[in-house]
Amino acid sequence: MNRNPIEISQALEHIGLIHEHMAKGEMFRGYRSLPMALSGLGGIAAALLQPRFVASVADAQGFVRYWVVAGIVCMLIAASEIMWNYAVRADARTRRCTRLVTGLMVPCLLAGTGVTIALSRDLFTVALLPGLWAVLFSLGVFSTRPYQPRATGWVGLWYMCAGIWLLATYAAPSALSGWRVGGVFGVGQLASALVLFWNLERKNGVEPEA
Repeated sequence: MNRNPIEISQALEHIGLIHEHMAKGEMFRGYRSLPMALSGLGGIAAALLQPRFVASVADAQGFVRYWVVAGIVCMLIAASEIMWNYAVRADARTRRCTRLVTGLMVPCLLAGTGVTIALSRDLFTVALLPGLWAVLFSLGVFSTRPYQPRATGWVGLWYMCAGIWLLATYAAPSALSGWRVGGVFGVGQLASALVLFWNLERKNGVEPEA
C-alpha cells in the first residue's frame, strides 16, 4: 500500500519530537571533569601570562585579541572529549542528545561574539566586556541546567554574580586586568569540574559515551 508523502513526513516529525522529549528527560553525561578542570586552569594561566602578551592595561585591542584567543583555546579544551566521542564513539541517540544540549550554548556564544565586535573599539567600552562575557556565559550555563546535575545552578549563579560585580566596577583602574576574565572563568570551570566529578563520576565511574 502506497503511503502519502505528507503522512510519512508527519510520522518522521512525530518520531523526532518523541526522541527530543526522551532526550529532555536524560542527564547529559558528555561533559567530563578533567577537561573542564583543565580549561579552568587554562583560564588562570592566561590571566598570569597576560602581561607578557598585552603591552599595557591601556591596550584595549590587545586585551580583546588576547582573551578571544584564550577563550577559544579553553572552550576547545573543555569540549575536547565531547567532540571526540561524538565523532568516534557515540551512537545516534547520544549524538542527538549532544546536539540538543550543546546547542543550548550557541545563543550565548553568538551574543558574546556580537558584543565583543560591537564594544572592542575603545578602552571605555572594552572595560565592559569581562562583565558582559560572564553574564552571557551564566545564561548559557542556566540553559543547560535541566540536563546537568542540579548543583550546576550554583556555577551559573557564580558567573552571574561575578559578571554583575565586574559591570559595577568597570571603571576601576584594574578594569582590564587578566584576573577579571581568567580568574572568574577559572573558578567557574573548576567549580563545574567538581560538580561533574562529585555527581556523575565519583560513584558511577566515567562512561564512554558522550
